[in-house]
Amino acid sequence: MTHDHDLVLRPTPRQVEAALNPPPGRNGGDLVVETLAGLGATTVFGLPGQHALGMFDALRRSDLRYIGLRVENNAGFAADAYGRVTGEAAPLLLSTGPGALTSLAALQEAAAASSPVIAISSQVPTAGLGGGRHGYLHELRDQKASFRDVVKSVHTVRSQSQIPSAIAAAWESALTAPHGPVWVEIPQDVLLAETALPVVTPMDAFPEDVVPRPELTAVAAELLANAVRPAIIAGGGVVRADAAGKLLALAERLDAPVVTTFGGKGAFPWEHPLSLQSWLEDRHTTDFLEDADVLLVVGSGLGELSSNYHTFKPRGRIVQIEADLGKLESNHPALGIHADARIALQALLETVTERHDQTAAERVRTVLDKVRARIDAQDLGEERRILAAVREALPTGAPSFWDMTILAYWAWSAWPGAMHSAQGAGGLGYGFPAALGAAAADPGRPVLAVSGDGGAMYSIAELATAKQYDLPVTWLIVDDGGYGILREYMTDTFGAATATELARPDFVALAESFGVPAARTTPDTLAADLAKALAAPGPSVVVLPALLKMFAPTHL
Repeated sequence: MTHDHDLVLRPTPRQVEAALNPPPGRNGGDLVVETLAGLGATTVFGLPGQHALGMFDALRRSDLRYIGLRVENNAGFAADAYGRVTGEAAPLLLSTGPGALTSLAALQEAAAASSPVIAISSQVPTAGLGGGRHGYLHELRDQKASFRDVVKSVHTVRSQSQIPSAIAAAWESALTAPHGPVWVEIPQDVLLAETALPVVTPMDAFPEDVVPRPELTAVAAELLANAVRPAIIAGGGVVRADAAGKLLALAERLDAPVVTTFGGKGAFPWEHPLSLQSWLEDRHTTDFLEDADVLLVVGSGLGELSSNYHTFKPRGRIVQIEADLGKLESNHPALGIHADARIALQALLETVTERHDQTAAERVRTVLDKVRARIDAQDLGEERRILAAVREALPTGAPSFWDMTILAYWAWSAWPGAMHSAQGAGGLGYGFPAALGAAAADPGRPVLAVSGDGGAMYSIAELATAKQYDLPVTWLIVDDGGYGILREYMTDTFGAATATELARPDFVALAESFGVPAARTTPDTLAADLAKALAAPGPSVVVLPALLKMFAPTHL
């Protein structure tokens, strides 16, 4: 009797011949890049360093495309964005010590946003492992300890034979729901030593599906079908699971209004009659959700931003579908269903009975009218006009990446549809390098990056990356002379702002010094100038001097 696994494990004559006669001149780094290619990687991001040179030399002998950024943290943001837009694992090659540690903020964002990043770092030579103070360059007592609290899993290699299995295990971990970054570290001598091991053959590292328990989906279906005022909160888990179609079908079957979190934007059609859009920082939306007798939360942990800064106090029953076990019932008691959003929504569609509510669309319109009236009562016409101009200029289907800046905080609530931001961990400097990663994933369409002048200073070096690889990213820099949102927070809280005002360069001249076309614009010419830049090939910069304000909060 022949089993399927017998066929998989039995090498062909050609494989035997190749294994017995591997090509000469290979080292441990070749095993790294061969494993990545065998798992399906096509593009890697990173920055070389002394201990990692074996990996980078091996790239020369591979078909992998390398995108080298100028700062490790920015390389991490680029890999994060590549993972977000493709759903594929994004390899990030790093060096030891300072190079590795500089990536930590980006890996924190990838963890918060569930982006599948495979960070592969070098280590000091094997003799220096174990915590002793040997005095090697870049030496840390326990490098992986700095990453263990940030990434999903840590994988340490001590010999060449461990490289394929360690990277395959990391790959599977990164792509198991919830997606996230993982850490692999390999000593310098292991990477540099010549290897007699055969070329790594293609392998599978498919993650296990996170499947809901049927008794829980049965209860959830019963609650939703019999609800009087059901509502749905759709988070980033819906987007990552590619479950927007199933969410739409369920919402329409239940006549249930849907609000998307800032990380879940794009999970539900913005202009749909059941769409409450994304006004989660508005008390009218909060009140509506509190009044739901059954609230279905899909792919969200109801964290600070999604709960209007923890002022949300639900009165009804919550059903929470979440692939991240740590987020399940972490903020509110619920019928907790540990599952991938797509699989759980399919299970509900197969189980729930249809309900009809002729008042649902009208109640949604009432809430949105109240939100609009509240914003209309504030002097915010310029901010709304600028955001509308950006939306007008961006071609349909073109992705946008937003730094932590006032215009992005507006976009969280008011941008009509999908967008990407650093709202998971909230670090500065995300927008431009992330946009470069997305452009590397699909160089055939333009990508928009939006930063303030403070956040832009984190990423100036990557203008060289954009130029070197001719990536079609248009970078909108809103220049207000400082950390605008912190200026506003401090002025509101203390009556004056401290440490928020910044000297900055002439961004137009600076971009042009990198060979990147740049223009200064105004609110009146923004839409035309931005559209022109986005239509041109290669990178470009548009600078908008503007002092923007936020709409008044409702959680204080």
